[in-house]
Amino acid sequence: MTQAAIPYLFLRGGTSRGPYFRRSDLPADLDQLAEVLMAVVGAGHPLNIDGIGGGNAVTTKVVMLSRSEEADVDVDYFFAQVSVTERLVDFAPTCGNMLVGVGPAAIEMGLVPAQDGETPVRIRAVNTGALVEAVVQTPGGRVTYAGEVEIAGVPGTAAPVALNFLDVVGSRTGVMFPTGQRTDAIGGIAVSCVDVAMPMMIARAADFGLTGYETQAELDADKDLFARMEAVRLEAGKLMGLGDVTKSVVPKIGLIAPPRAEGAHLTARYFMPWETHPSLAVTGSQCLAACAIAPGTVAEGVAAPVAGSPEMIRIEHPMGEMEVLVTFTRDGDAFEFHSAGVVRTARLIARGEVMVPAQLLEG
Repeated sequence: MTQAAIPYLFLRGGTSRGPYFRRSDLPADLDQLAEVLMAVVGAGHPLNIDGIGGGNAVTTKVVMLSRSEEADVDVDYFFAQVSVTERLVDFAPTCGNMLVGVGPAAIEMGLVPAQDGETPVRIRAVNTGALVEAVVQTPGGRVTYAGEVEIAGVPGTAAPVALNFLDVVGSRTGVMFPTGQRTDAIGGIAVSCVDVAMPMMIARAADFGLTGYETQAELDADKDLFARMEAVRLEAGKLMGLGDVTKSVVPKIGLIAPPRAEGAHLTARYFMPWETHPSLAVTGSQCLAACAIAPGTVAEGVAAPVAGSPEMIRIEHPMGEMEVLVTFTRDGDAFEFHSAGVVRTARLIARGEVMVPAQLLEG
């Protein structure tokens, strides 16, 4: 079998990792692109034994970058979620964790010139249209990955990457509450269908017979739970105007419970949606934070109250906490969500070429 080489960087972004490519090095046709990405990852095997995936949905993510043609945008960020055990690629969602690595990768690839000190990178998420500004540490005009910031789910410390999400409301549907209601009943379960950074179906853990404090392993072992959640999710997708989401990872699922730590606002378990996230997605954290502060959602009576805007929302997850700085306007039942910001870390792990069957690139 003749093989072809594709240049790539391999980065950890937040609590995910995967290959970062130049979009121009990959097929333009999405069906052909999907075949290439499945070969890269080794999709279709639980260990991704014939590719560079890590046997988990957070390690089978792919990023593709290009210079943006928009005047106020530096980089276009195209994301693909490749399945672990199925031969399936979803181009519908974006990923906030992999987004953390976009700024450093764009500078490493020469798509954005580095400044001395820190470099702002304005990023357009192609999948959703969202605009994000990342601030990357670049002392001496080079990306540094060394720093003192620690994030739950990643060992050690690293340099901060600040992300300011500029237009997160209605990422796919155009509105924050795409069903027209802040709470809906689906199959006897109260849910809030929220579209902030990532469309989500959010429910109280107790309504599924859970405490909300279960471990990732405990949840992944509960196949009946996943069957019940998926039935509700499929209906939620229709109500949100997303159509048949049987083969789409959107909307994601969030189950919430009261916080346990002093000063925290919410406990959450996040699903991708067919397995439990080991920690919490960046996009999902913004959606959960918005749900937590909006009146009339399933979070009312579950989440700790907030005093006003801006507020740092602390969300507990299986590996620790994530903080989301939110700004909003609330007057009685009237509510408007403005912005969300997080500080995460990234690290360049490897650079080189990944090999795929040559016929996949030849079409």
